[in-house]
Amino acid sequence: MTNIENSLTTEQQRQQIEYLSGFILPERFETLCRAVQNRTKYMTLVAENMFHPQNASALVRHCEAFGVQTLHTVQTFCRFNPNVDIVRGTDKWIDMYNHASTADALQHLKAEGYRIVATSPHYQSCTPETFDVTKGKFAIVMGTEKTGISQDVIDGADEFLKIPMCGMVESLNVSACAAIIVYMLSERMRHEVKDWQMTEAEQTATLYHWMIDSVKDARPLLKRGGFICKD
Repeated sequence: MTNIENSLTTEQQRQQIEYLSGFILPERFETLCRAVQNRTKYMTLVAENMFHPQNASALVRHCEAFGVQTLHTVQTFCRFNPNVDIVRGTDKWIDMYNHASTADALQHLKAEGYRIVATSPHYQSCTPETFDVTKGKFAIVMGTEKTGISQDVIDGADEFLKIPMCGMVESLNVSACAAIIVYMLSERMRHEVKDWQMTEAEQTATLYHWMIDSVKDARPLLKRGGFICKD
């Protein structure tokens, strides 16, 4: 987004959305509207130094599929580098934020009012069934593939979360673990939390960004329609 587009008021965004909706199929516009109404920022995901492109891709797809709008990454030691063939464009529907360090990420999230929930089988933990989703916004931290969460996460965590195992294995891989946690907690959140949806202003801003990306030649069309929009 350009600085001009980011500075638009909610009402200006609504006007441009309505205008651009005339340039895509009604069914497509309905799909975008329905999707944005099911988006949440009450829950977010943090990927700490995740180096496998397959796992990075899976986290992006999990967030998009289950309506989690934001994904935070820490890339201190390696890039968060999703495989485009696996992601298949789902990354354009969510908002990804990179942080210089784990400490920076946790500080940012706590300032935004998030509980830091670290995933690990090694601590006294709640499970996806017992975790209290109603207590406030939460950020689920997934650690690196080999060693799990860092000491910074352990020290900064408000709570720990694990998936109970009945067999011989101690834990699942990052992708499988994230799929279970994101699905179960997002479902419980929608049933148990009153204000899980994004605010109307957040929904409008997200839909506006989606429309800019979805409508071919959106910016020239907006200029032609008399709207302030930078090429």
